[in-house]
Amino acid sequence: MKIAFYAPLKPVDHPIPSGDRQLGEALLKALRIRGHDTFIASRFRSFEGRGDGRRQARLAEVGKRLGDRLVRRLSRAERRPDVWFTYHLYHKAPDWLGPNVSRALDIPYVVAEASVAPKQRYGKWALGYQESMNAIASAAATIFFNPVDFAGVRTLRGPARHDEYVPPFLDLSALGATSSTRETEHAGTKRRLRLITVAMMRPGAKLASYRLLADALGRISPANRERMPDWELAVVGDGTARGEVEAAFAQVASHIRFVGFQPPGEVAAWLRSSDLYVWPAIDEAFGMAFIEAQACGLPVIAGNGAGVASVVAANRSGLLAPLGDPAAFAQAIETLMTDGARRRRMAAEAMNYASSQHDLPAAAARINVVLCRAIAEHASTRSTIGRVAPR
Repeated sequence: MKIAFYAPLKPVDHPIPSGDRQLGEALLKALRIRGHDTFIASRFRSFEGRGDGRRQARLAEVGKRLGDRLVRRLSRAERRPDVWFTYHLYHKAPDWLGPNVSRALDIPYVVAEASVAPKQRYGKWALGYQESMNAIASAAATIFFNPVDFAGVRTLRGPARHDEYVPPFLDLSALGATSSTRETEHAGTKRRLRLITVAMMRPGAKLASYRLLADALGRISPANRERMPDWELAVVGDGTARGEVEAAFAQVASHIRFVGFQPPGEVAAWLRSSDLYVWPAIDEAFGMAFIEAQACGLPVIAGNGAGVASVVAANRSGLLAPLGDPAAFAQAIETLMTDGARRRRMAAEAMNYASSQHDLPAAAARINVVLCRAIAEHASTRSTIGRVAPR
């Protein structure tokens, strides 16, 4: 089938890397490996993050004009899609294109990763909230990656509608070969145990997570110092808050290695050469980097917030500490730093878990079922509506 793909929050070729972009790229791959002719319908970004009502109204006007142009362009037989697929919409990034184009072309409208925030009904993003609710309610099917979003979407759409959970996923083959024996490969040599984190350095939740991580590392119990292995933390990432991030780690500066921004292939190499992935995940939906780390054979220590438990198998592939608790996070780090046998067991489990639950092929198959069902039911509805009752 021919699929018109659109990401109102951030185009999948946006220059700034993020988990949103990663999952968007994975979605495109998932659609294409099932043989679908998938094209980017628009790169129009509807995101408005400041709560500026005037700018939101302008974006709505631009979106409607672009939608009209798309209808004219896509109405031609050789361009006409069979389905419209929107990835990631919510009150700050509503879809001003898809619902209108889908109605005009009489094709099913499918949404992946939609969220509902009722407190925004009368808030600064009331316009985007209402448009998002209309879009979600009109969708032939919704696909959600974060279990936290399910209740809100189901309340809006009702239990009889098609809403499918698909675990977050990546093309894990792109990460290259993995190894769970990295520690034994250094037998007989003195080597620092390497912790690693991969995250952009920007104000807000990312900076808060960096600060909590620095606080936790500074709390490693003096009583355990004698049995604690020598260690370092590799920090992969960069951004406008780099100075503040570096300042946060001043207390443990001798253990920190800032390696800056790295391209995807180099990130995978850094992960494969490390022993433990650590990230507090404050205000993160689930964290695609956790999937990458586990696929590379790293046990994870994370803050147990939002949908993190949907991408980390607690006590199997990692440890989840109470969100925002630096003391508990420090205790989890100590536990896996000082217990090599448990760390190695979790490393093997992490690879198995990532490949069985979060790899591309299985997700592609599940998404394909949703699309085929949406198209079949849309065709059936059209047939029923067009049928003339006998006199």
